[in-house]
Amino acid sequence: MWNKITIDTTREGTDIVAARLDMLGITQVEIDEGIEAVDSYLKESALYWDYADPDEIIAGREPSVHAYIADLPENEELLASLFDSIRELSKMNIGIDLGTLNITSKLIREEDWENNWKQYYKPLNIGSRLLVCPSWEECPETDRAVLMMDPGMAFGTGYHSTTRLCLELIERYIKPGDSVIDIGCGSGILSIASLLLGAKNALAIDIDPITNSIARENANKNGIADEYKVLIGDVLSDEPLRAELSRGHYDIVLANIVASVIIPLTPFAVSLMGENSLYIASGIIEGRLNEVLDTFRVSGLEIYAVLRDGDWAAIAAGKARG
Repeated sequence: MWNKITIDTTREGTDIVAARLDMLGITQVEIDEGIEAVDSYLKESALYWDYADPDEIIAGREPSVHAYIADLPENEELLASLFDSIRELSKMNIGIDLGTLNITSKLIREEDWENNWKQYYKPLNIGSRLLVCPSWEECPETDRAVLMMDPGMAFGTGYHSTTRLCLELIERYIKPGDSVIDIGCGSGILSIASLLLGAKNALAIDIDPITNSIARENANKNGIADEYKVLIGDVLSDEPLRAELSRGHYDIVLANIVASVIIPLTPFAVSLMGENSLYIASGIIEGRLNEVLDTFRVSGLEIYAVLRDGDWAAIAAGKARG
């Protein structure tokens, strides 16, 4: 059983609430951007998505942040701290409308969490060369590279702006025979897509052990398991892992995480790059984009492209690749 925590806020407040949860060690969250964002997305992607009842999907929804905490005695203190932290946030004047910050907790079964969202996940064209298709759906005939995905309990379906932006940059810059490292791989969607678009091998890294099986299973679904490797560990603090990764250079370094991790990660990411390598980073909220760009430039990188979608941005940078 899991406690599903829901915190009602505004679109501008979702990043603040997520950062508040991050302070408590709750780093995996689900952001519901509310009626306006969902309605806009449905209209923009009507050619690619086939929702049974869009009105039902968006009815009554306001922006909110969701977190899932296992229903265990040892987590009772964490739950109490979470409620106290949000109440404290509601009393702060930070110059941004955070909405009601109403917080609720609902007990759900694991199978509900894992499967209920599948009804909204349909085949999606990305860029000009890629089709992301959930493994339980029948994919349409296409000339695109087909990426079969089952994200399970890991982040990465292709739906969220951060993932789509990253995939668009990969498609734009990847070259046949490239080697790829995907830091914070989640479901493996970025590194697996890289292989389908021409990379020769990919190494996927994540701090969450659950991604080990999920990313490997997705690699198997796409027939690229022999070229795919998954490692578990914290790249920022795990010295043996850092030493292992530093044995070679990679043509493309991927990091679809958040700005607060991308900034300290960048110097190490640069150390993994050769002279003609590319660094693609996403998960960057607009308010922190300039901070991340400054970090890239200080680290000796040239900015090749910045893509935006709503409040999110992704960056492609490198040393000598245009």
